[in-house]
Amino acid sequence: MDEIYAIIPVSKFSNGKTRLSPFLNLEERENLLKAMLKDVTSALKDCVDDIYIISSDAEVLDYAKNLDLKTITEKETDEDNNLNNALTQAMDELKDKVKRVIILPSDVPLIGKTNISMLLEQTKFMKFVIVPSKGGGTNALIIQPSSIEMKFGDFSFIKHVKQADKHNFTPMIHDSFFMAMDVNTKEDLGEILIHGDGTETKEYLRSLGISVKSVHGPERLEVERKKEN
Repeated sequence: MDEIYAIIPVSKFSNGKTRLSPFLNLEERENLLKAMLKDVTSALKDCVDDIYIISSDAEVLDYAKNLDLKTITEKETDEDNNLNNALTQAMDELKDKVKRVIILPSDVPLIGKTNISMLLEQTKFMKFVIVPSKGGGTNALIIQPSSIEMKFGDFSFIKHVKQADKHNFTPMIHDSFFMAMDVNTKEDLGEILIHGDGTETKEYLRSLGISVKSVHGPERLEVERKKEN
């Protein structure tokens, strides 16, 4: 059994990317999330044996099924940090089916610019592979299911590395600009417009009349959208 499954936790579309409001309205943010999820799963499909979306939201699960993805319905709990609980649940359900899983978020639409096959190849030699996000988080984690405690949240990268040490794994850190690029701010949208050729996400942003230009100031990029007449 040398297969690998991807696990992607997805919260309710209408709850996501609130930091992009009021630059994008609710419907636009929902469509952005759908485009990014499509980019992420499209990039993974030829590299993993199955892709599982775990969510408590019926709309998310239906959308995933329309993309021909496997789904897991997240159980409701009274505990804090539903994300870590959801991932623990998913791994518990999959640990008897597969030797390795790759856990990653749904908002890394530039993932296709990274050599995913090469990254996954490393797991033949390393039992713990981690990709940091630009803000100190974790944007990919490749492990044996349920082999460590999930620590997603603020500054999760160092917490997961400590988990590796605790369980006697040697962590391999894979530093990738494209995989570190999760989308939370207007400037992040600019990065997608610059680097995201061939992605659904870039095409969607362009359809909204959003453009980017370089500036020399506190922010590196200026992201604008065309005003409607």
